[in-house]
Amino acid sequence: MDKGKSYEVKDISLAELGKMKVEMAEMEMGALLKIRERFRKEKPFKGITIGLALHVTKETGVLVRTLVAGGAKVAITGCNPLSTQDDVAAALAKEGVHVWAYKGETTKDYYRYIGYVIDQKPNITIDDGCDLVSEIHSKRPELIPNIIGGCEETTTGIIRLKAMVRDNALKYPIIAVNDNKTKHLLDNYLGTGESTWDGIKRGTNVLVAGKTVVVAGYGSCGKGVALRAKGMGGKVIVTEVDPFRALQAFYDGYQVMPMDEAVRKGDIFITLTGNKHVIKTKHMEKMRDGAIVCNSGHFDIEIDYAGLKKISKSVKEVRPLVEEFTLRNGKRIIFLAQGRLVNLALAEGHPSTVMDTSFCGQSLACEYLVKNRGKLRPGVIELPESIDHEISLLKLATYGVKIDKMEPEQIKYVNSWQEGT
Repeated sequence: MDKGKSYEVKDISLAELGKMKVEMAEMEMGALLKIRERFRKEKPFKGITIGLALHVTKETGVLVRTLVAGGAKVAITGCNPLSTQDDVAAALAKEGVHVWAYKGETTKDYYRYIGYVIDQKPNITIDDGCDLVSEIHSKRPELIPNIIGGCEETTTGIIRLKAMVRDNALKYPIIAVNDNKTKHLLDNYLGTGESTWDGIKRGTNVLVAGKTVVVAGYGSCGKGVALRAKGMGGKVIVTEVDPFRALQAFYDGYQVMPMDEAVRKGDIFITLTGNKHVIKTKHMEKMRDGAIVCNSGHFDIEIDYAGLKKISKSVKEVRPLVEEFTLRNGKRIIFLAQGRLVNLALAEGHPSTVMDTSFCGQSLACEYLVKNRGKLRPGVIELPESIDHEISLLKLATYGVKIDKMEPEQIKYVNSWQEGT
């Protein structure tokens, strides 16, 4: 490990490689660069410290540079022990950003680094999974009066935040950036769809055509993964607990059944639910020999990894983060990324293009918090639709795409009720 006054990274000599990767990502993130250009002139974050717990990837590096251009002091750590890109972490450290992260963090280091971010006394938090927010509330509540607000990146984090609201535990406003259309309908659907299969392919080089793919959860992420499995020739089974989403999956042409039935038919299993033990040991015992099992939800609790170890007579790592478990019944399970995010542990996460709109949302959400300082109550809030429109227009402009505008007569019509048949 390489350590400095404001960083702890695996290898600081990787900084130049990380810098080039961030610059390559910037080529695909033109909308965010437009926001950066404005931020550089207006300095909306002058005197403000922004603390982040995000996947430390090249795309996140572009976000960090944008916040710094806006005048912010930035402190960042990872939000998953296996998702940090060590070269990017080194590059950010070289650029003077406070960064503590490395791929393969122990649980102790993971929370120690979150503590280091909290020590910077952030005025705004950006979280992916709610660990930063929950640590502040449980261990450093004295900092809350000076926190303007926060932003949450992912579905799992929103679920946890809403639980905090129900318990009257959330003490400052959090913007649900994940609920932006330019986030969950693009990042979750397009990004997770492609990057999950990128991780599975890099880990196993499996041919999807002819395989039966079991997708647990049919939210935006599950929809994207299922569609791409179908596109590669896979036969898709969806498992769900939500009746409407199950109906959507059925109408989209997939088989829908309980996991207890799906386990006997699947070749590849992917969880994307945000819930605990969706795949249990009783399920894995019934799977076919050689079944591939992985998770693309935020936390590593969706599959009972600890239970799998208990019912196995042997395990070997056949490739980095690819384990072959031999069960007591003689069947083998190919388990990916220790049950953590397969798209970030075995691949590089979402393509830069799709993260462009997500991180436009984060940047503008931070600006919204500053502009509305003291006006927002504690709770989970959504950004105005106008910001989604702004992000969409910025992204369309990067493609050279123009759209129509309503004429005065049309504006009047959609805002009135008198004119009928």
